[in-house]
Amino acid sequence: MYQRVTRDIAVTVEPSFLDEQSHPEKGQFAWAYHIRIENRGMETVQLLTRHWRITDGRGEIHEVEGDGVVGEQPVLGPGGRFEYTSGTPLATPTGFMVGSYGMETEAGELFRVEIPAFSLDSPYQKAAIN
Repeated sequence: MYQRVTRDIAVTVEPSFLDEQSHPEKGQFAWAYHIRIENRGMETVQLLTRHWRITDGRGEIHEVEGDGVVGEQPVLGPGGRFEYTSGTPLATPTGFMVGSYGMETEAGELFRVEIPAFSLDSPYQKAAIN
């Protein structure tokens, strides 16, 4: 698991390889990632936007931006939590993702919450010693 805390908002990510949805012989690899967002602060916040930077094993970058997550823009009061699962395909057996959420306080202040970088590793990737 990977975790990062920004301004009392903790984001925890747990990626998993989806063997049943992957086709290595066709260069298709799939991952799911489960995310938990916890408000450890004293103010209510709302998740408005997301931004992802997905890098495959060849260094090719794909960026994704949009409103909310999984069709929702959750409001998190103090001690609140929101969890969801999503996924991403890659054309290589390894890669990584990193991103951020655009949040807003009840007072209308906008700020970014960092999503920790996390590795996407499949059993089809050969181990390398650097």
